[in-house]
Amino acid sequence: MVRNDTFFADKWISYYGNQFGFQNLFLFIDGMDQELPSLAAKINCFQIPHEELSRAKGDRKRVQHISKFAKYLFEKYQVVLAMDIDEFLVLDPDQNKSLLTYLSQDFKVHSLSALGLDVGQHPTLELPIDLSKSFLSQRSYAQVSDRYTKPVVALKPLNWGSGFHRVKGKNFTIDSHLFLFHFGLVDLDHATQSTQNEQLLSSGWEGHFKRRHQLYEALKSQSARDGDTFFKVARDYFKNHRKWYAWNKPAPLRDHGVISIPKRFQTLV
Repeated sequence: MVRNDTFFADKWISYYGNQFGFQNLFLFIDGMDQELPSLAAKINCFQIPHEELSRAKGDRKRVQHISKFAKYLFEKYQVVLAMDIDEFLVLDPDQNKSLLTYLSQDFKVHSLSALGLDVGQHPTLELPIDLSKSFLSQRSYAQVSDRYTKPVVALKPLNWGSGFHRVKGKNFTIDSHLFLFHFGLVDLDHATQSTQNEQLLSSGWEGHFKRRHQLYEALKSQSARDGDTFFKVARDYFKNHRKWYAWNKPAPLRDHGVISIPKRFQTLV
């Protein structure tokens, strides 16, 4: 589901359409006043009325809508993915197979989480994003993130929690070869414009924006470690650590988690 986006939707449609077939994509446009993405005619695109809700209530309603729709899709599909418009599920190229082939295996779990990589523009080393080129050919750094280590792959009908950060009443399984690249802060100018959206600020997004933009300071102030060296460490930590009140979500890392993105990913998104 998407609203007020002119930046990610076409990239999202192109990427997942090439992975799974455009006829297998479903995008909800939140608001009858919204412009459709230029590639909307290639997919199943539904425009729905917008409701003015607080950030928390809006997140809950959105995920309830998507969870219900995903259950309907399981009448036809064996696997259903759900994610935000700026999130891209990627299979490690070292596997030498397509994402479709990989997800067609007979997994013995209800969902799969991908290791979350929060990608941002390095404030001093990188230029604004060129949308005509792949994101990862222009961005070299990310922060390994518990918040984006999300169970976006559903293998059975389930109910996601707000933001798809957990599955209600169930544990999580972090896959060894899947990554979820979050690109919400991939371009500093675009991200800054989002923080000035009066409608979002009035709905309770200001605190969220401030927390999210800490990524830029981490990228600027911390030395990046080798991604491949740290990925297994992070997966093991997330598997074994969680807050007592959030047992079905990974707990945050105890350090900055800034890594260099391996070059084999450069052409994928």
